[in-house]
Parts: sequence; C-alpha cells; structure tokens
Amino acid sequence: PLAPTPRLRQRLLNPRPGKLPLESIQVVLEELRKNGNLEWLDKNKTSFLIMWKRPEEWGKLIYQWVSKNGLTNSVFTLYELVSGDDTENEEFHGLDEATLLRALQALQQEHKAEIITLDDGRGVKFF
Repeated sequence: PLAPTPRLRQRLLNPRPGKLPLESIQVVLEELRKNGNLEWLDKNKTSFLIMWKRPEEWGKLIYQWVSKNGLTNSVFTLYELVSGDDTENEEFHGLDEATLLRALQALQQEHKAEIITLDDGRGVKFF
C-alpha cells in the first residue's frame, strides 16, 4: 500500500489558500474508496490506507501463480508467499502482510483459498 508522507498528509488535511479545497479532496478520497483503492482506518475518516491494487486484484495475481505452477491443494506460510524464492519474480513478492491477508480473504470468499493457523504463524491452503 502507498502510505502518504507526513508532508502529503499535511497538505491533504490543511491545503494552502488557493489550493484544492477540502471538499474536493474528500470527493477524490471517496472515489478511491468506491473503487476499492482506499480504506478508512478510523471512524472519523482522518486516517486512510491507499492501495495500488485492490485486494481482489492481488488475490487474482496470487491465484494465477498458484494455478500456473500446479500448486492447488498446497499449503503455504504467508512468509513463503511474499518472501520465498519461488515467488521472487512475481508482482506480489514483498507485499506487506496486511495487504496479503486482504487478498487472501478475497480468495477465501471465492472458495479458492482458506487462511489457516500453523504452529509458527498463519498460512493458506489453495483449492
């Protein structure tokens, strides 16, 4: 996910006179939310997460890799998926855990994966 820098956050929350009004910024943020690229992190809508790809898009990329490599009915740790040698050339390699979990939850809703608890943390089984 893209995290706003402190300077960007300051400009978004306190625009200079003659710059984009707060209402316009809110319209942009709401449009990002509607498209699934923004998630509010608090009820007051003062903190948010902007995602380059929606969780469903990341899930699709991960599942394509699983299918392409004949790895359905396999279990992976979350670490193996985003940091393992096998995924080094994949776009999702290096994905942060929060975004990975959102992607896997999207796959779980499609009955393509199940997030499981392993002895040393969490994992996922693909179907």
